[in-house]
Amino acid sequence: MMTQEQCTHRNNVQSSEKPQVYKVGIYGWRKRCLYFFVLLLMILILINLALTIWILKVMNFTIDGMGNLRITEKGLKLEGDSEFLQPLYAKEIQSKPGRPLFLQSSRNVSVNIMGSNNQLLTQLVTGSSGFKARGKMFEVKSTSGKLLFSADEQEVVVGAERLRVMGAEGAVFSKSVETPHVRAEPFKELRLESPTRSLLMEAPKGIQILAEAGDIQAICRNELRLESKDGEISLDARRIRLMRLPEGKASTSSSSSGTRQTVYEVCVCPNGRLFLSQAGTGSTCQISNNVCL
Repeated sequence: MMTQEQCTHRNNVQSSEKPQVYKVGIYGWRKRCLYFFVLLLMILILINLALTIWILKVMNFTIDGMGNLRITEKGLKLEGDSEFLQPLYAKEIQSKPGRPLFLQSSRNVSVNIMGSNNQLLTQLVTGSSGFKARGKMFEVKSTSGKLLFSADEQEVVVGAERLRVMGAEGAVFSKSVETPHVRAEPFKELRLESPTRSLLMEAPKGIQILAEAGDIQAICRNELRLESKDGEISLDARRIRLMRLPEGKASTSSSSSGTRQTVYEVCVCPNGRLFLSQAGTGSTCQISNNVCL
């Protein structure tokens, strides 16, 4: 057992010792590293905030959109030049009121209309090689809705009041041409020509060739035939001239001596050839028939 003196001595020793204090926190190099990382994080946050504000300013971000893109009630609105690197899908593309719509490409501009089974129905291509259109029918109409031009697999229709061909060689048709009226421009000549083949004009109720202020010329290399199967051929003019007709020579017994003959009559051979014969008191066609041989 501990004596009373020992207990008293122990109590005095415990009371003479100072109380021990434990420190809580980060001290030394750990504290300095923590402050450094906090400072670095604040600098990064400020830089990120400055870059964000700069991007918003440069890209012109607003409540309605960004840059040239604006979001309106009717859709998207682009102002200025716009470039699309991927396909653009839109229901309708239109320009500002009173401003043109300009499409530009370094190669070509293609407009395709696809069917339900991804089949190409209509295609419009403009490129360096030219302008190409593909479809079942092509139509051009005026502002009033009048048909000016249409083309399909069956026919090509020109609805304008006048068809003008400006080429020096005129119009070339490999097949037949059906038209109710062929007319030249005012003060211009109308010329129908077939350089290597024949020229055929047919009409069930007649053909009328009219030149109100000029001449009509029919020129061919071999034969010019005017044929009427059921009717007649009428030459109605004040003067009819038959140029370069051969002159038949009468026999010696029937030839008259004296003054030179200046009056002739027109004779017809059985084969239809015309020739001139010196006129006499009677017909000299039977005498001057050597041309018909």
